[in-house]
Amino acid sequence: MDIQFTASQSVDIPVAKQPVPVHHYLRQPHRLVHALAASTCIETLAADQFRLKIRPLTFMMLSIQPTVDLKVWSDTDGTVRLRSTACELRGVDYINQRFSLSLVGKLQPCDVNGVTHLQGRADLDVKVELPPALMLTPRMILETTGNGLLRSVLLTIKQRLTHRLLADYHEWAGASVAQPTSPRSVILPTS
Repeated sequence: MDIQFTASQSVDIPVAKQPVPVHHYLRQPHRLVHALAASTCIETLAADQFRLKIRPLTFMMLSIQPTVDLKVWSDTDGTVRLRSTACELRGVDYINQRFSLSLVGKLQPCDVNGVTHLQGRADLDVKVELPPALMLTPRMILETTGNGLLRSVLLTIKQRLTHRLLADYHEWAGASVAQPTSPRSVILPTS
C-alpha cells in the first residue's frame, strides 16, 4: 500500500539591526545549512550541495534515520532557497527502496514596518510503500502519525533556525565590522 505524508512550516523572524545587513549574510547559504543541524550531522558535497543526517526517528514500530542531500543557493537579494536532490532511509531496507522525499524551502529578508524580518516556508512531502507488517494498520492512523512526524521534524528545524541563524548572523556581522580594513595606496600627483 502506497501512502503519502505532508507537512509545511512557515517562519517569520524579526532581525535586530546590525552594521552589515542580513541579506549580505544570506548570500552565504552554507551558513544557513550549518544553522539547521550540528556540524557532525552535515557533510559538504559541493559548494551548494550538502548531506544532512536527521536524528533517528520512530514511526509506528520502525526506527529509521533519514539522510537528505540538499542543494542550497541564494539569489542576489539574499533569498535563500533549498531543494532536496536525493534521500536515503537507513534502518529498514524495504522502505528505503520504496521511499521518496521532497523538501523545498525558501527564506527571504523582508521589510515589515521598518524592521527586517526573515520570512520563509518549508514544504516536506514523503511517499512510501508500507511494509507488509503495517498494511493492517488503519490508513487514518498511519496518515495522522506520519504527518505528525513530519511536522515535528519541520518544527525542530524551525526552532534551530530561529535561534542558531540569528546568533550566527550577529556573530558574523560583528566580526565583519571588527576586521581591520586594508590600507589603500594613495598615489599623489608629482609636479
